[in-house]
Amino acid sequence: MSSSPPTVLAVFGPTGAGKTALAIALADELRARGDDPVAVSVDALQVYAGLEILTGVASPAEQARLEHRLVSFVPLERTFAVGEHAARAHAEIDALLDAGRTPIVVGGTGLYLRAALTELRLRPVAPDAVRARWMEALRRDGPMALHAELTRRAPWAAVPVSPHDSHRIVRLLELDDLGELHPPGSAQAAQVDQLWTEHTRRPTRLLGVTLDRELLYERIDARVDAMVAAGAHDEVRAALAAGASETARKAVGFADLLGDDVEGMKRRTRNYAKRQLTWMRKLPGVELVDLTDRTPEQAAAQLLSGDR
Repeated sequence: MSSSPPTVLAVFGPTGAGKTALAIALADELRARGDDPVAVSVDALQVYAGLEILTGVASPAEQARLEHRLVSFVPLERTFAVGEHAARAHAEIDALLDAGRTPIVVGGTGLYLRAALTELRLRPVAPDAVRARWMEALRRDGPMALHAELTRRAPWAAVPVSPHDSHRIVRLLELDDLGELHPPGSAQAAQVDQLWTEHTRRPTRLLGVTLDRELLYERIDARVDAMVAAGAHDEVRAALAAGASETARKAVGFADLLGDDVEGMKRRTRNYAKRQLTWMRKLPGVELVDLTDRTPEQAAAQLLSGDR
């Protein structure tokens, strides 16, 4: 085994930049040094079993090279929240470190990344009874009536929310029931709305994958074409028929493919990647790893030898 204690390696970056390839290359380097790494996914949509093509879950061949945990384990019909994922990620990371193994935390969902690595105070998941009551009210009265109720209770929370955004309206009403809906600027809101904290739960090295913008967009377009060729249309239709939850249907491209709008999916994915890059560059202590002119293997070797 490696002589030095393991540190969490967190690989974050935009869709199509090469996160999975870098994670696998890092794993190969670590194994050569006597380690036994495991990837822990921090992607909000890769948790769903049945959306592997659309969400870009590591392929069986890639998972044979590096075990990936917290992917494809949530039924499509379930709503899944970051608080539940954080608890699972903490348990996986702690168990791996305590066993002397290196967790490679990898994904592109910023909230899930920070929740996995830090002790953020996350808003709680509503009990089933609370969720069921508001979902019944939504079916009976519609989202505009619930938006009016939210406006009555907390106008500052209702203003930025569309009267047709049923998911957010229900979630905000749930939080109000639980006493967890706080005005902007309050101390309670600041605890849950912080962008990042530099204090991670366990020693962590944060790696931010970047790529030349034009090359990134070319890869995204090619990635979408490959998803379509692999059967993404059939996957989303089957997911819809199986009763995919509103959360699962938020996967980028889900609605586009239902409408046979491949170009729309490409455009939406490029816009999402732009937001991921913007968010990533604000992370304190992030080491930017540019894969434009070097392979993931070259980058991994440099990173683990102490070079950037």
